[in-house]
Amino acid sequence: MLNRLRRDIQAIKERDPAVRSTLEVLVTYPGFHALQVHRVAHWLFCQQFYFLARVLSHLNRFLTGIEIHPGAQIGVGVFIDHGMGVVIGETATVKDNVTLYQGVVLGGTGKEKGKRHPTIEQGAVIASGAKVLGSFTVGENARIGAGAVVLQSVPANSTVVGVPGRVVVLNGQRINKLDHHQLPDPVQQCINCLQNEVLALQAKLAQLEKEQAHACNAKNSNNRKNNDQKIM
Repeated sequence: MLNRLRRDIQAIKERDPAVRSTLEVLVTYPGFHALQVHRVAHWLFCQQFYFLARVLSHLNRFLTGIEIHPGAQIGVGVFIDHGMGVVIGETATVKDNVTLYQGVVLGGTGKEKGKRHPTIEQGAVIASGAKVLGSFTVGENARIGAGAVVLQSVPANSTVVGVPGRVVVLNGQRINKLDHHQLPDPVQQCINCLQNEVLALQAKLAQLEKEQAHACNAKNSNNRKNNDQKIM
């Protein structure tokens, strides 16, 4: 228990540049509080004290704004930054050193039984407002951009953005785990491609018009010469 507590505190210190002391983490970080209360609720859930576990998770939600079902499995070194509006479903699995930002939902897509929530592998980062819905795996060190809606498996060391979520590559290089401002925008990339195509077509049209005008001028010049010759 103490080892988990230390690792959770250390994770916050490593990933949040705003933190200044351990005391600040212990007193003012709702994501940290939510995880510690969840560990107790999860223990009760595993002991089949389902009602008590749900009551504790409900109080946890009231106090922190973070809703974690007591059945969810959460590893150590997990960092929920700010955390308001985060929802983690019953069969979700969040492994070690994962980072979740406010508004993240790890949810299901219906009323199916059994495993119905995602598994988030080690080192993944899920940015603000992202929705990960369904029973699939988000691979190690994956990055999910803000506002993305992910409905299928995400490969390890990849970046996903958009609605629905699409895997994108940033210059063939792995991005820094907290540099969300560097996430590429696939819609903007498509618009840029279309703009380039339009510019290329405009240049080609201008060249054709220039060649046509040159040909017309040459033809008119020849006609004038022929008329002059006839007059003479």
